[in-house]
Amino acid sequence: MSHKPRAFRIETPVGDGGAPEPLRAQGGVDVTETADPFAIDAAVAAVAEGAPRRRRGFDWLSLFLSAAGGLILMALLLAVENFVWRLLQDNPPLGYVALGLAALAAIGLVGFLLREAISVMRAARIEKLAARVAAARLSDDLAEGRRLARDLVALYARRPETARGRARLENIDADLVDARARLAIAERELLATPDAEARAAVAAAASRVALVTTISPRALVDVLFVLTASVALVRRVSEIYGGRPGLLGFARVARHVLSHLTVTGGIAIGEGFAQQVLGAGVAARLSAKLGEGVINGMLTARVGLSAIAVCRPMGFDALPAPTLSDVAGSLVKSVARA
Repeated sequence: MSHKPRAFRIETPVGDGGAPEPLRAQGGVDVTETADPFAIDAAVAAVAEGAPRRRRGFDWLSLFLSAAGGLILMALLLAVENFVWRLLQDNPPLGYVALGLAALAAIGLVGFLLREAISVMRAARIEKLAARVAAARLSDDLAEGRRLARDLVALYARRPETARGRARLENIDADLVDARARLAIAERELLATPDAEARAAVAAAASRVALVTTISPRALVDVLFVLTASVALVRRVSEIYGGRPGLLGFARVARHVLSHLTVTGGIAIGEGFAQQVLGAGVAARLSAKLGEGVINGMLTARVGLSAIAVCRPMGFDALPAPTLSDVAGSLVKSVARA
């Protein structure tokens, strides 16, 4: 028996407890609201990207370090000035040589400071770009999506491997009114090659650490090599995504990588980590050093994955995010074979 179609309004009545009640339409059909399946992912992403922190009081330690550093720098400059002046009076030829060396040192210091300032500003630009992309994906703001696409094109304007992607982005139909789709096109066209390079760099570093720590005779050598390889890997990943960090810029990136490891380490370890640990256990039965090497390789891979998440100018959406299995899936076999 057929029924005629009926129209009804969907409202959200609220009961005494403030929770939404099931919606009842005519004909005995209940319409129940369900939770947004993306709410948990958004919350995790907000925590990973860094929620706004509560403002603390005055930082006395920073004041002390800044003032002490200024005093030490003034004392060094005064000592150099007195030394050069005294040398000019006692031995003019050597005094002029010392004056030239001091001038060269000053030029080098200014160049170093300029490079570090540019490095820090570039790292801050990439961080701000990633935050803007995340906000634009949630709000679906078309104007912001267009601006972000132009900013991404400008970020990779000097990289020849992105020329085809940049040309495609410039020829996107103006009638495309979906900001998320526009950002997805930008991600696929501009970041596919850097993602592949970053994955290869992480996999190579993990294999190298696993192999070296397996054959090294001293635990101290293992620790030093893992630290050195991790620092080099973070710097390499940052360079792949356009960071080019200097000393201060690298310190900023490394701090964010450590924060990301702290926040997301427990979440990201789940997929693929159990298989690797089981493999390391089997390897440890064959050789204790082999098991240690595999574990060190996996830890290096985790550092590399966190560096990718921090240094990438936009979060993964159109392209799949790399997992531990992708970059360290065959450590046991490769190290044992080597």
